[in-house]
Amino acid sequence: MTENTEMDPELDPSAVAETPTRKVDRGAVREAGLFGKFINAGGFVFAVAICASACILLIEVFLRYVLNSPTVWAHETTTFLCGISFLYGGLYCASRNSHIRVVLIYDILPSRVRRVFDIVIAIASFIAAGFFTYAAWIMSQKALFSPVGDFRMERSGSAWNPPTPALVKTFLLIVMILMTIQFLILSWNYIRRVTEETK
Repeated sequence: MTENTEMDPELDPSAVAETPTRKVDRGAVREAGLFGKFINAGGFVFAVAICASACILLIEVFLRYVLNSPTVWAHETTTFLCGISFLYGGLYCASRNSHIRVVLIYDILPSRVRRVFDIVIAIASFIAAGFFTYAAWIMSQKALFSPVGDFRMERSGSAWNPPTPALVKTFLLIVMILMTIQFLILSWNYIRRVTEETK
């Protein structure tokens, strides 16, 4: 497996030279469109969430082992922050075309054939994301509503008992909706690129 970082200069005319010690961050691929640029920019928020969770853990260690006064919220808060960050990470990688995948066959194909494969992969990913969105909808519905239809958020059941399970499942639904849209945009723009090249 390898990380696809879209380094083919033919696919990205604006590509600049890279040194062996430093990769150039190009952000979202152009086929992701303006939507992908917004998704890429949103990654900063979740990077901050990871840093915040690390700070919370440091505070918890200090309070627990130095002041002998542990909190009831630190563990669940860091789990929540890391959880939503990992969920967003899938969407973030989709917009940047930097997800990890097996490219043993893909890399040896001519660039024109690879572009056709990009279309097939994007459409297959769009369909899969659509199914996962439906599954996330069912899961979030159960986390937000009781069997009789009353609104009640699923809670963790701990001493603090926050509604983080419901929040994570709802966030997963939102991410899957956005990912489905992103793959649809990618599919359309990959098709447009191939169509324009054949004219």
